[in-house]
Amino acid sequence: MEEWKFPPHYDDDYFPEGDSRYWFPERETMDPAARDARIVERIREVMHYAWDNAPFYRRKWEDAGVHPDQIRSLEDFEERVPVITKQDLRDAQEAAPPFGDYLCVHDSEIHHIHGTSGTTGRPTAFGIGRRDWKTIANNQARVMWGMGLRPGDMVFIASVFSLYMGSWGTLAGAERLGCKCFPFGAGAPGMTRRAVTWLKMMQPAAFYATPSYALRLAEVAQEEGIDPREFGLRIMFFSGEPGASIPGIRDRIADIFGARVVDSGTMAEITPWMNGAGSAETDGMLLWQDMVYGEVCDPHTQRRVPYGQQGTPVYTNLERTSQPMIRLLSGDLTHWVMEENPCGRTYPRLPRGIYGRIDDMFQVRGENVYPSEIHATLNRMEGYGGEHRIVITREGSMDELLIRLEPSKHVEARGADAVEEFRDRAKDDLERMLGFRVGIEMVASGTFPRTDFKAKRVIEDRDLYRSLREEAS
Repeated sequence: MEEWKFPPHYDDDYFPEGDSRYWFPERETMDPAARDARIVERIREVMHYAWDNAPFYRRKWEDAGVHPDQIRSLEDFEERVPVITKQDLRDAQEAAPPFGDYLCVHDSEIHHIHGTSGTTGRPTAFGIGRRDWKTIANNQARVMWGMGLRPGDMVFIASVFSLYMGSWGTLAGAERLGCKCFPFGAGAPGMTRRAVTWLKMMQPAAFYATPSYALRLAEVAQEEGIDPREFGLRIMFFSGEPGASIPGIRDRIADIFGARVVDSGTMAEITPWMNGAGSAETDGMLLWQDMVYGEVCDPHTQRRVPYGQQGTPVYTNLERTSQPMIRLLSGDLTHWVMEENPCGRTYPRLPRGIYGRIDDMFQVRGENVYPSEIHATLNRMEGYGGEHRIVITREGSMDELLIRLEPSKHVEARGADAVEEFRDRAKDDLERMLGFRVGIEMVASGTFPRTDFKAKRVIEDRDLYRSLREEAS
């Protein structure tokens, strides 16, 4: 069952022994150098497949002067094969609609169509073949087994069922794992209160959403007089935004729900997106390298950085046949390590998961600022109301940062002095973490809308900034 072939073939009747920590013990615990040798062979196979079936890749590699036969090591691959970008994919689909000339199967083999929202331009279509959908289900089931889920466990899927791949990939994996699947979804008015009712009634073993939605769910439950621990959740796994590997956010969710929090998710384009995921024993995100080969690279040179350093992930599908991604540049930010993992798996690890995007990071007074770090700091504070906004701009010749911040209802009920005391603590904690001056404006609890999906908390608007400063003074 641990045979590793391309194209892959999975036996849907296979399950490991119930007491096994691993789905595929050999693959998950093998010597990393031996695995890397196998990965090089697989990369060469995938590249030959793409060379023969995808004009997109053949053009790219001919322009770079590289042929699949020349890839004899990971160093060859990382130094000679050019990265591709999301813009490359959009351009290819515009020139060869609808799936681009990197589609490697006949159009009739497409089984699922997903994609990006297209809110900022042409959407990107994901054409996923029937074989690939089965592969995705088996891959996700394997990772979910590693999280501690078992056949018969109920999985409550609380994210939107739409073009978004997270919900569908979770459902496919849970079905393959033999779980009771509860595809609740989210997004419609009143859905969160209904989720509270269902969770208390059904007592699922596991819950999937974004970290922001879990915190929103807890807020609504408490408004209804229900302790979120009453849901009986054992495992909560997340994707879609940073947080589940950042201690301030991860620990707050774990404490509120009394559950194990697991981070997962890389890019929808390279699904199975759970190729980056923690386990029942290991925090952060493991890179499950025999599903999707992950590198962490310098954003400027696209060359792999040493373990212990920060960079942007670059991903290569090792089992996809319909739209394989080969050195897809993510634009995310992370750092990686190669060390002994508590679960015994011998994969590299992202200790803080994916903690931002290159284009989300901003600089204030020469310091790099990550919105996820501000969120984590606030979540560690007693009295935080669960939402804030980050307003950034330049006033005169200096960068400025203003945090608009909700106190908890409990703090608010104690009056203006309690709110002011919380404001001062928040200012001290944030300035200590950031290393520069921060403006804090307290707003009423419930000022900011809550989200069922990815939270957007950063505002860059000079006029708005000035008006807020005037109001605050």
